[in-house]
Amino acid sequence: MAQRSPSAAVLVLHGGRETGTEPPPPGLLNLPGTRMRPFVRAVGRAAGGNVLVTPVRYAHRGWNGDRADPHHDAVTALDALREEAGDDLPVVLLGHSMGARAALRAAGHPLVRAVVGLAPWCPAEDPVAQLAGRDVVLVHSDRDRLTSPRATRSLTARARRAGARTCMVTVRGGDHAMLRRAPAWHRLATGLVIGLLGSGSLPGPVGAALALPPTAGATEGTLDLDLDLGPGPGPDPGRFRARTRSRAY
Repeated sequence: MAQRSPSAAVLVLHGGRETGTEPPPPGLLNLPGTRMRPFVRAVGRAAGGNVLVTPVRYAHRGWNGDRADPHHDAVTALDALREEAGDDLPVVLLGHSMGARAALRAAGHPLVRAVVGLAPWCPAEDPVAQLAGRDVVLVHSDRDRLTSPRATRSLTARARRAGARTCMVTVRGGDHAMLRRAPAWHRLATGLVIGLLGSGSLPGPVGAALALPPTAGATEGTLDLDLDLGPGPGPDPGRFRARTRSRAY
């Protein structure tokens, strides 16, 4: 029997290092990749069998300055999907840390509809024009000491001014590795991805933040997971209320 083409896809991009041209270690030794396995499983269960949920393979361990290696790996994966499934396949990119940076950079690809970035690495000089017309939800712990929640908030506002639909969600008491409050990270990411795919409903305040005008300020559309959190149906994470050595990302 011929295998059906997917109706949608989620590409998962794990973190990495600031520099490192060697390939990532294999299997479970690739800790950033292992960290994203629960997200792959959770999104796959919630999305259903006709949605492809798959990690992006990196050729190199680091971002490597202007080379931006993971960005090119993401584009290569998107091109392969386009060749296999056609121009109309909707894709959500789910990235952590360096992987979120790669997802944001690759979001201009014609297949990409939305980006969910977890503890994203958002340098001030990174471009945002490619995010125009996309939904972008960035999630950051208030206690992250490796990547900057303030930089994430700034990029959220810059991208909105560039024509993206954006919001930021703060996870109180979490950490960069998403080990503290891991179930909350998993539920939140899954609910966002499924909602952005159109397979479920986004929490109301997230939808409202995405609908803000381009002139909205940096703090507008910033949501706090823990202000009035409650259980929600299915993958919905609950209710929200607005409000030099190589480093590992």
